[in-house]
Amino acid sequence: MRYKVFGDKLPGLSLQLDAGESIYTQSGGMSWMTDNFKMETNVRGGMMKGLGRMLTGESLFMATYTSQANGAEITLTSAMPGEIRALQLDGQKQYIAQKSAFLCAQPGVELSTYVTKLKTGLFGGEGFLMQRLSGEGMVFLELDGSIVEIDLQPGQRIKIDTGNIAFFEAHVKYDVETVKGFTNILFGGEGLFLSVLEGPGKIWLQSLNAASFAGRLMGFMPKKSG
Repeated sequence: MRYKVFGDKLPGLSLQLDAGESIYTQSGGMSWMTDNFKMETNVRGGMMKGLGRMLTGESLFMATYTSQANGAEITLTSAMPGEIRALQLDGQKQYIAQKSAFLCAQPGVELSTYVTKLKTGLFGGEGFLMQRLSGEGMVFLELDGSIVEIDLQPGQRIKIDTGNIAFFEAHVKYDVETVKGFTNILFGGEGLFLSVLEGPGKIWLQSLNAASFAGRLMGFMPKKSG
C-alpha cells in the first residue's frame, strides 16, 4: 500500500492498493475511488463493538474496500480543518485517540473503545469514551487544527483542555484536575476541570478544539424569527 496526504488545512488522503489489499473506514467515509474495488459493509467486530464505536463518534457499520487490481486508488477527505496523520502499529504499541479521530486502517488494526476512569470521563469535558488503536498495520487519523508532538519524561505532567488532546501512547497516564480558585472557575473560560497527561510517553495535541469551534460558529447562525 502506498499513500499520499494532499491539501493544506482541509487535507485528503489518497491510497494506492495492490490486488488483494484492503482498508476499512466508517460507512460513508470514502470520497472517490477507481472502479476496481470490491466494497463490503458490515458491523465489524460484532454488534457490541459497533455500538461502542458509535459512542466514540464513528458509525455502527464499517466499510471494507478491497482492491481487485494493482494500482487501485481510493481517496478519503477530512471533515474539519486540520491534519491527517499516519501511524504504523507493530502489534505492541497502542494509542488512545480523541473521539472521531479514526479515518481508515488496514484490516490488521483494531479500533475499539477506551473507557477512562469514571471521574476522568464525567468531568473531562469530552465524555469518558475515547478510541483505542491496537493490532498491526497502518492507521490514519483525522485531527483538528495544527498538531504539536510532546515527549513527556517520567513524572512530567501537562494540563490540557480536553478538546485539545489529539492522541497519546496508551501507557501515558490520563487524569482530570479541578481548576483552583473561585474567580478562575467563573471567569477563566476554561471550565471547572482540566485534563492531565503524565509521562513517560509521547502525546500529540491539536490547536483546534472542535467543540469550541462549533460554539463559535453557532453565534453566526441565523436566528429563527418568531
